[in-house]
Amino acid sequence: MQEVRQHFLLVFLDHGYVTSLITAFLPLWKTMNSDLNEVENWFSGLWLTCLYTDERGIQCKAYDSVLGLPMDLQISRVLVLISIGTGGFALLTAFLGLEGVEMCVRKPDVKRGLLILSGVMTWVSGLTTLAPVSVVAYTTVVDFWDEGFPDVMPRWEYGEAMFSGWFGGLGQVIGGTLFFVAVCMGDYDLQRLSVPVSPELKPRTKHYLKTEVL
Repeated sequence: MQEVRQHFLLVFLDHGYVTSLITAFLPLWKTMNSDLNEVENWFSGLWLTCLYTDERGIQCKAYDSVLGLPMDLQISRVLVLISIGTGGFALLTAFLGLEGVEMCVRKPDVKRGLLILSGVMTWVSGLTTLAPVSVVAYTTVVDFWDEGFPDVMPRWEYGEAMFSGWFGGLGQVIGGTLFFVAVCMGDYDLQRLSVPVSPELKPRTKHYLKTEVL
């Protein structure tokens, strides 16, 4: 039963990590549509800016300078890279800590430590995914409602990648929490199996005195 729970959690973590990984490289963090020129749609991500037109399709271009980026994008890039690294390390340690993997089989304490480490790294990966998405979302809202911009100027809005980032990061945080729950349930199962079984009580026999009837 414990092995089934661990494999299920590993699949759950894998989906959350893949979602966060795809979100990091999608140029759909922010979108902008101009009312003056409806045939042009702009898309912006952490690494690329794309322009879509009906005539030429989609054209993407990397940012010219890293130092020239806004501070929120620079911070988001660093956090996303940390999320990718910690998430990959969490999946590796979780795989090595599974009961079905023929490694450290005779060392259950080592496997337990690997699962706990995987849960911590998954938490870090999920939080470092949620943080950049939330930062970019906050700056997008602030810029959208900035009264200093004329009303005729187009403004950036939320893109699809923002929601997938929230979904992936939240999935990783939940997965890390469930890993700790699985470890606690495994400890409980081991403790229950280690309790000695009380010997069976011998049936009591009644002794009757034989009396003679006069």
